[in-house]
Amino acid sequence: MPQSVVRPATWRGDAMLGLAGALLAFCLHALAGFPTLAGNGDNDSLLRLVEIRDLIGGQGWFDLHQYRMGPAGGFVMHWSRLVDATIATIILAVTALTGKLATGETFALFAWTTPLMAAALAFLLRIARTVGNDWAVMPAFIICAAALHFSGVFAPGDIDHHNVQLTLCLAAITALIVGRSYSAGIAAGAACALMLAVGMETLPYVAVAGLTASAAYLLGEREEAAKAAGFGLGLAGVGLAAFVATVPASGWLSPHCDAYSIPQFAVAAISGLGLAATAASPALGRSFGGRLGALLALGIAVAVIAVTVFPQCLADPYAALNPRLQQFWLNQVTEAQSFWRVLSDDWVKAAGIYVTPILALVVLGLRLRRRSNAAGWILMAFLTATFAVSLWQVRGATFSLPLAAVALAAWVGDWRHRTALTSDRTSMLRMALVWLISLNVTWSAAAHAASAALTETGSAATPAGTCERPADYALLAAQPPTTVLAISNLGSPILAHTPHRVLAGPYHRNVIGNLLALDAFMGTAEQARPTIENNRIGLVAICRGNAETALLTAPAPAGLLAALTRSEPPDWLEKLPQATGEPLEIYRVRPRS
Repeated sequence: MPQSVVRPATWRGDAMLGLAGALLAFCLHALAGFPTLAGNGDNDSLLRLVEIRDLIGGQGWFDLHQYRMGPAGGFVMHWSRLVDATIATIILAVTALTGKLATGETFALFAWTTPLMAAALAFLLRIARTVGNDWAVMPAFIICAAALHFSGVFAPGDIDHHNVQLTLCLAAITALIVGRSYSAGIAAGAACALMLAVGMETLPYVAVAGLTASAAYLLGEREEAAKAAGFGLGLAGVGLAAFVATVPASGWLSPHCDAYSIPQFAVAAISGLGLAATAASPALGRSFGGRLGALLALGIAVAVIAVTVFPQCLADPYAALNPRLQQFWLNQVTEAQSFWRVLSDDWVKAAGIYVTPILALVVLGLRLRRRSNAAGWILMAFLTATFAVSLWQVRGATFSLPLAAVALAAWVGDWRHRTALTSDRTSMLRMALVWLISLNVTWSAAAHAASAALTETGSAATPAGTCERPADYALLAAQPPTTVLAISNLGSPILAHTPHRVLAGPYHRNVIGNLLALDAFMGTAEQARPTIENNRIGLVAICRGNAETALLTAPAPAGLLAALTRSEPPDWLEKLPQATGEPLEIYRVRPRS
């Protein structure tokens, strides 16, 4: 791509377009009545809000315990305080202006995702402009904005960390593709370090970024060496800052494979400093063989350290999870399901997740075969990695779909240019078809239409009464604080909307609490009574319409939960009176006489 095509002035234009797209998405949510704020569909966002409230309320910066979930004393969460702190700052600033904490929370829920989406879209536009040309910008605005909007991670109220990770990933890709300087490398490395600090899901993309910077140094000119050196310093430097800021000194030598700790920091620091030293060495840079040998030596050293010092972090992160939790929890988590599981369970959803990335890989591959360029190959590397992750776990689609949109936008841009030159009817029809199949929503709509035509039941709408409204917890909130026995899907909403604590919650570190809840609900009333008494449970809450209720009652028809769904409570449970239509049923535990 000639340097003249990418003009510095377009940064402002791309930023303004990004903001326009984010505001448009916000308006669409407003026209729909902000449905994502009216329900409890996102457990992680609700628990994040609880964590932020705890932080504002005085819980220690390094204290990641969730004291109101799990057995007595709670358990330690694995999320980063970096996201908590940013949102808490917004809440406290608005609270200081209005004098109301609730107003601060509401503003943060509305305002958090819009700037993130604006930044993510601006990065996508910049990548599209570089991979394609100016003809690709308008298609990228439409296709990429649609991909971000319909992904759901930028919906108001979504304060989970996936939108932060995606934005940081796009920032790193943009710096690697567009930048040609030392500072661009630092920006890419810093974004990668922050990605790791926020969550381990992005580890594959950080690895691809490092390999991309290394390959550019190996094959490129002197400016690529400067960018690689900057990347290494940014990764190591910001990695160190994040480590010191989020890990207490007492835990510096304690390895955790699911959270940013010494294994991740050590690998980032060694590989980052090693790459920086290699790229900055004039002696090594004189020859291809010298550069290749140094990079191979660095890669071997990092691999040896990872294998010998932190071997536990190379295994499947969920391999050691209790088999019962695998069956009754993890296997039901949508974002943790594999391609084959999604395809067999809900092919309509699979169409919306996998078709456009596959199409984008094909289109981008053919484009690179005709016109090879560094920007296109970098995009191909990241798109391939994100698609591979999505085959393993659906969560990778959060990254693969926006990147696929970039490749498809460049394809549409090529056809726009071709049509402008020829102006014949055939080219215009082909361009229209390319536009249509490049939109991910097209494939989702087509799959839904086909499913409706086939009168399938597998993709039916979620039944009513799933306890997803804050109002559903009003009666429970009015009860004196105690520990509540409920299914894991209700754990985060109960913490967010009531003063109570719970045993179960959909988090892999809450092993004891989740197993205790399974024992109580799937065992008979007589078997459940000791668990309830030993954990000082004062209330039992059930939600008949929630999918997890059916999941636990089907294999245990004699269990306590099944009995409650049949309105056959044991004599030591007293049902609280409730208004007609309230989906959450509450039972008070009678003490032994």
